Amino acid sequence: MGPIIPASLLFWIAMTSRLKLWTRLGTCLVAGLPVAAMAMPAQDGGEGGEGGEGGEAGSVPSQYRLMLDAASDPAYAAQDSLRDYAQGAHAAYRDAAVAAEGLRSAIRALLDNPTPNSLELARAAWLQARQPYLRTEAMRYYDGPIDGPESAARAAGPEGRLNAWPLNEAVIDYVEGDADAGLVHEFATPITRETILSRDQVSDEADVTTGWHAIEFLLWGQDRSADGPGARPAADYLPGDPARDRRRAYLGLLADQVVDDLRWLEGQWNADQADAYVHFFLALEQHEAIGRVLTGAANLAGHELASERLAVALDSGAQEDEQSCFSDSTRQDFVFALEGIRQAWYGRDGRGLASVLKPLRPALAAELDGRFARAEAAIAALPQPFDRMLNAAPDSAERQAGENAVTALQELGAGLRDAGTALGVLVIVSGV
Repeated sequence: MGPIIPASLLFWIAMTSRLKLWTRLGTCLVAGLPVAAMAMPAQDGGEGGEGGEGGEAGSVPSQYRLMLDAASDPAYAAQDSLRDYAQGAHAAYRDAAVAAEGLRSAIRALLDNPTPNSLELARAAWLQARQPYLRTEAMRYYDGPIDGPESAARAAGPEGRLNAWPLNEAVIDYVEGDADAGLVHEFATPITRETILSRDQVSDEADVTTGWHAIEFLLWGQDRSADGPGARPAADYLPGDPARDRRRAYLGLLADQVVDDLRWLEGQWNADQADAYVHFFLALEQHEAIGRVLTGAANLAGHELASERLAVALDSGAQEDEQSCFSDSTRQDFVFALEGIRQAWYGRDGRGLASVLKPLRPALAAELDGRFARAEAAIAALPQPFDRMLNAAPDSAERQAGENAVTALQELGAGLRDAGTALGVLVIVSGV
């Protein structure tokens, strides 16, 4: 069965593509540029345009280039930086897959011998495995392998089933007030990979049955404390009871799925794999490739982290709105996702797009350095555990730390957008 993409994600992709094209049309009209400049030839042997891989031959609409006239178009060569980005993406997904395999091994050890110690080791492995995955999140938002739609060239990206949240726990397992909730207790339904995926986000996008946060819930259980994580007992995994045996099977299958998805993503950025996405990416005209890099990094900072993961939780004050609520590890979600944004911009050993911008616009490059520093300081100041901030009074120091982080992340997203403009690339950041 192919990966499932939530309807909301498909809608976001579709609307973003339309926004890009209409915004570019307005840019051309304001600048007095011909609308025909919006078209770019398809790459020889390529896969069509974004969201249209494997499409018709001929011209496809440019998604990212501002199409400035020759006198205004900045001159630079970014191919070395783009190759560095592609190599970094491959390494990041490889690290995430290796860490997920470590998590799977720890889960198997828990199932072999369910004790408080083996449960704690599995939880520690989940926390550790999340870190390299979070660094890959800057590769989202441009129809790349992680979240692109299904095409003739490849399956739909697995992001929707890897990292979906918030999660309605009652579709998976027992919750406070309902001891027989969830798929675990639907004894007439077999626990298989197919049945788990077929239930994922069907009637509501919160009805998540798979991915990182489903594993998190199965390891920790509901978090009912403002001072610590969930406290699921190791006895929940003792064999010999129908519900416990189904829970055991469920947890093992989820670990397998995460490993398989991450290995597939690693392959899509592997230049030794003939049909991998990386060849399409490296064949793009440089503005088109830069647009993808900066769209991913800027939207993760300025929209996803600032708004969806932080401002929404601050506004609601609800524990359910923190991303990794069962383990109380939400702060690390910000820390390591920001590390991924930094790598997307600076590259490995300083070979990223920052080195391309600096000679062209040194003041802007220096300003962006400052925005990264402010964002990192603001994230470091977030309270731990995250719930403490959500439960704090509106005028408290904890809430102010959260508001400061929202502002710093939005400013970072705007700075990456402005860097794109300086490089002749359109970058749209939702809400910024």
